[in-house]
Amino acid sequence: MSNISPQLLSVLRCPVTGSPLVQEGDELLSTVAGADGVPVHYPITNGIPVLLKPSDSSGEH
Repeated sequence: MSNISPQLLSVLRCPVTGSPLVQEGDELLSTVAGADGVPVHYPITNGIPVLLKPSDSSGEH
């Protein structure tokens, strides 16, 4: 599991909701629910938070 530093977490914001993010395991979660009523999830890949909007991370162009 990659731990994101508290200093970095203090400045990161969810690109969908604008809310602060919290780390749970290998993901960051928004502290405010998205349009579907659940927190927005972002993966941490090789220690780097991937803060793409969920529809942007599908790999489709």
